[in-house]
Amino acid sequence: MFFTNYNGGKMLNTEKKTIKNFRQIFKTSEKNVRIPVKQYLKLFSKYLKPQWRKALVLGILILMTIGMQLISPQVMRYFIDAATGKDVSKTLTPAALIYITVSILQQFMSVISTYLGESVGWTATNAMKEDLVHHCLSLDMSFHKVYTPGHMIQRIDDDITALSNFFSRFTIKVLGNILIICGVLGLLCRENIRLGVIMTIFVATTLVLLQKARAKSVPYEKDARRAYGDLSSFVEERLSGTEDIRANGAEGYVMRKLFMYLRNRNTKQLKSNIIVNSIRISAVVMNTISTCIGLVVGYFTYKAGIATIGTVFLFIMYIDLIFRPVMQLVQQLEDLQNASVAIQRIDELYSLKPTIIDGNLSELPEGALGIEFDAVNFVYEEGEDKVINDISFKLEPGKVLGILGRTGSGKTTLTRLISRLYDVTSGEVRLDQINVKDLKISKIREKIGLVTQDVQLFNASIRDNLTFFNGSIPDEKIMSVFEELGLIQWFSSLPEGLETKIISSTNGLSAGEAQLLAMARIFLKDPAIIILDEASSRLDPATENLLSFAIDKLLAGRTGIIVAHRLGTVQRVDEILILESGCIKEHGAREVLLRDSSSAFYNLMEKGMEEVMI
Repeated sequence: MFFTNYNGGKMLNTEKKTIKNFRQIFKTSEKNVRIPVKQYLKLFSKYLKPQWRKALVLGILILMTIGMQLISPQVMRYFIDAATGKDVSKTLTPAALIYITVSILQQFMSVISTYLGESVGWTATNAMKEDLVHHCLSLDMSFHKVYTPGHMIQRIDDDITALSNFFSRFTIKVLGNILIICGVLGLLCRENIRLGVIMTIFVATTLVLLQKARAKSVPYEKDARRAYGDLSSFVEERLSGTEDIRANGAEGYVMRKLFMYLRNRNTKQLKSNIIVNSIRISAVVMNTISTCIGLVVGYFTYKAGIATIGTVFLFIMYIDLIFRPVMQLVQQLEDLQNASVAIQRIDELYSLKPTIIDGNLSELPEGALGIEFDAVNFVYEEGEDKVINDISFKLEPGKVLGILGRTGSGKTTLTRLISRLYDVTSGEVRLDQINVKDLKISKIREKIGLVTQDVQLFNASIRDNLTFFNGSIPDEKIMSVFEELGLIQWFSSLPEGLETKIISSTNGLSAGEAQLLAMARIFLKDPAIIILDEASSRLDPATENLLSFAIDKLLAGRTGIIVAHRLGTVQRVDEILILESGCIKEHGAREVLLRDSSSAFYNLMEKGMEEVMI
C-alpha cells in the first residue's frame, strides 16, 4: 500500500524540503477559495467527453422537460378560462386531457434524465478516482509521510463522491433551471412587460445575493472537510493500534482525543450548516415576496380587464416556476459548495509532482543482475550528520549479500535506494553497470522482489493476494510454485484452497503464513534481485525453519540482499556488509570474515548477533 513508511525511522534532507513544499502549497491554497470557471470546464471536457452520447441524450431530455414545464401553465390557463367560459363541455375535457398528458410526459422524461445524469456522474467520478489514485502512487514517499491514510481516503473518496452530485445534478438542475428561469421571464415579459421586468430584476438580485453567500460559505465547508479528515485519520490510526492501546490501558486517552476531534468536527460543520441554512431561508423569503408581487400585479390587471382569471393564475404559476428552480439551485448550493472545495483539494493533489524523475532506458539483461554502489551519500539538512556516508561496494550477479547493523544504521534506507523509493544525494547506484536514474522506474521494480517483516495483504482470496489481482496467471502455475517452494502441506491446510478469503492483513493469516505467501508472490514475479528486509525477525524459530527452504529456493540463481538480525539468516549469504552510523564498518566474503578472529563479523558470531545488533 502506498502509505507505508519505508524510512526506517529517519527523515532525509530531500524529504524534509519536499514536506515543507507540500505544506506550503496546501497552506497557500487555503487562502484562495474561489474556483475559476475554467476548472469546471476542464473537468467537464475531460470526464464527460467520453460519454458524449449519453450527454447528448441527456441534453435533449432536459430541453424537452423544460419545454413541458413551460407549456403546463399555458394549458392550465386554457383549462381555467374554459371552466369559467360558457361552452364548458366542448373545451374542458380536451384541456384536461392535454394537461394530464403533458404532466405524465414531463414526469417520465424527468425520471429518465435523472437516471442518465446519475450514470454520467458516477462514471465520471470513478474515472477521476482512478486518475487521482494513480497520481498519488506516483508521488514520492515524502508525500505519504505528510498525509495519513485517513486524510487520503477522505480526499480520494469523499471529495470525488461530492463531485458525483456536481456532475449529475449540475447538468440536470443547475443548467436546466437556469434555462427554465430565462424561459419563464421571457414568457412573463410577453404576457405583461411590467411584471416581466420587475421579476427579471428581482430574480437577478436574488441570484447575485445567493452567489455571494455561497462564496462566503466555501471556506467554512473547507474547514469542516479538513476536520473530518483529521477525525478519519485519528480513528484509522487508533483502530490499527487497538492491541497496544488495550494492553497498555490507553483507552481513556484515546477517548479524550476522540472527543476533541469530534468536537472540532462538529463545530466546523455547524458553522458551515448555519451559512447554508441561512441561504435557504433567504430564498424562501424572496419566493414569498415574489409571489406577493405576482398577486398584486394579477389583481390590478384583472380589475382593469386586461387579464382573465386563467392569466392571473398563469402569473402565479410562472412566478412559482421561477422560484422552484431558484430553490433547487439553493438546495444544490451545498453540492456546488462541496464541489468547489473538492475541486480545489483535488487540484492541490494534482499540483504536487514527484521529485524522482523517471529514466528513459528500459532494457536490462535476463537473469541475475549485479549491484554497485559508488560513493553513495544521503544527508539531512546542511550541517547535520549523514544518513548514508560515502558507501561503495559491488555485488556480483547471483551472489547474496547480508547487511548487518544496529537499528538506525541505514540498512533499510540502503536497500530502498536500489528500487528508487528514494534517490541518492550524491554518487550512483547501478544495476548491471547502468545508473538506476537512467532506467525506467517500472523496469527497475519489475526486476526487484521485496519481502519485509510487515507483509501487506488484501481483503481478498489467496489467489488474488498471490497474483495481485492478475487473472491471467493460471492456477497450475501457482500450484507449481507451491510445489517448488515446498508449501504443498501448508496449502493443503487452507479450508478453501486458492479461494480461501483473507479477512485483513492483521487477522487473516499468522505472521509465518503471511511470509510464506510473500515468498510465493515473489516467485510468481520471477525477479532478478531479491531483497529480504528482516523478513523473519518476528517469527519463532520453528516457523523460520519452515521458511528456510522457501528462501533457499527463492535465492537460487538470483542476486540477493538480506537485512538480518538473526544468525540463521546470514548462514546462506556469500558476503557480509556491516553498517555503523551510515558508514561501512566491514565488508567481505562471509567465510573469510568468519575465519578472521579480528573481524567485526567474527566478534558478532562469537557474542551472539541477536544481543549485539539490537
